[in-house]
Amino acid sequence: MSDLFNFPIPHIDWYAILPVIIVAITGGLALVVEMLTPKRNNNLIVSVCLSGLIIAGGALLFNVGPNGLGETFGGMVVSDPFAIAMQVLLILAAGLSILFSDGYLREKRVPFGEFYPLVMWSTCGAMIMVSTQNLLMIFLGLEVLSIALYVMAGMSRSEENSEESALKYFLLGAFASGFLLYGIAFVYGATGSVHLSAVTAAWKTGDASMHGLLLFGMAMMLIGLSFKSAFVPFHQWTPDVYQGAPTNVTAFMAAGSKIGAIGALWRVLDGTEALAHYWMPVLFWVAILTMTVGNLVALVQKDVKRILGYSSIAHAGYILVAVLAHFKNQPYAGINTVVFYLLSYSLMTIGAFAVISLSAKSGKEITGIESLNGLWKRSPLAAWSLVIFMASLVGVPPMAGFVGKFLIFTDAVRAGLTPLAIVLAVNSILSIYYYLGIARAAFVADDDAPVRSGTMNLGLASACVICAGGVIACTLFFTPLSSLLGIAR
Repeated sequence: MSDLFNFPIPHIDWYAILPVIIVAITGGLALVVEMLTPKRNNNLIVSVCLSGLIIAGGALLFNVGPNGLGETFGGMVVSDPFAIAMQVLLILAAGLSILFSDGYLREKRVPFGEFYPLVMWSTCGAMIMVSTQNLLMIFLGLEVLSIALYVMAGMSRSEENSEESALKYFLLGAFASGFLLYGIAFVYGATGSVHLSAVTAAWKTGDASMHGLLLFGMAMMLIGLSFKSAFVPFHQWTPDVYQGAPTNVTAFMAAGSKIGAIGALWRVLDGTEALAHYWMPVLFWVAILTMTVGNLVALVQKDVKRILGYSSIAHAGYILVAVLAHFKNQPYAGINTVVFYLLSYSLMTIGAFAVISLSAKSGKEITGIESLNGLWKRSPLAAWSLVIFMASLVGVPPMAGFVGKFLIFTDAVRAGLTPLAIVLAVNSILSIYYYLGIARAAFVADDDAPVRSGTMNLGLASACVICAGGVIACTLFFTPLSSLLGIAR
């Protein structure tokens, strides 16, 4: 009987998992604060969440360096430069989304304090996804990320669009999770392990039937992760969910969910490099379709949130080019291109949605392009911030978006993916039209229309300043920033 309890205890590096624990506990603490405090405002909950994120970020930076690297929890958690950098980005995205949310939710008449712990737990799920090579841990992180997002997307219960977006996201998300889990089952059947390191060994020693199981499992997993990353043709949910969900939820979804999905995709591709000659051509065409479809459809949209939804699809294609360039030419194309572009994308996207949140007033929100008319009179800070974000999304120097696209273009050419580099350049030119239209709308006079705008509170102003300043600072301090995150070439 005693033999039942005679098993080796795996080594646990608590520092490696401390940031995730801090974020999860902070979410629970925020929920307790929400239950015990008066509902006049959520300032205390916001303070608790932001403090927890800052502490978690400090714990992450403590792990930077050779002493913080390696696997723990029996190989279920990995701490490496990529995991640390991506988790820092997730904490930043969550913090910025929380920063401008309270004023928006009150104007929207949905000042639910539950939003904040949900953001924390969703962030926790994404942090798990990017810091593991265990397929079941990736699935667990994906579900934690997604379930919280399903709830947040339907938070505005009195609006049909919000309920519709939550239902669509839930049904399609569950469908995609099924594909991912089905693929994991096939990989386990072929390798006898849920650790990605087993795939290469199984591919080298297996026969044709085992190769078939691995390829089918890989295809299913890519479908599931493509949904979360909003790659074409698994992108249909994106514009509808972005438009219907509350704007602060859309901001976090556009940045946090994409960082988690790209991080998980990176882990899967890294663990299945032995199959690269199969998945590389497929993802090559997926990247072309994602960039092109996202930009072409965005040209005819009239709603700002839908435009940024299709823009998000296009940017997913840009990021996929950087990922493919890395795996095609690893000695040159490091992880800093992907991490830097995700950082710049998060800053300019969350900042843009923060500005759009001003369209909420007295329980209503109008997000057509015309809702931005006269913004330069009502809120000059928001208007000029929006110009900076649109310029960076286009790729105007010296904005971070320009540096990010230049890095992707250079990596793609050096990796022999010149067609992808050309498609990226052409699509960047196409995007000028609709980004310029959004920026122009903020400076169009609208004297005859009634003023419909929420207030520029401290949280919203801070989010705009941080995002706008960050878009510029990322370019000026690219080298020390790369060194800080441990991702220098």
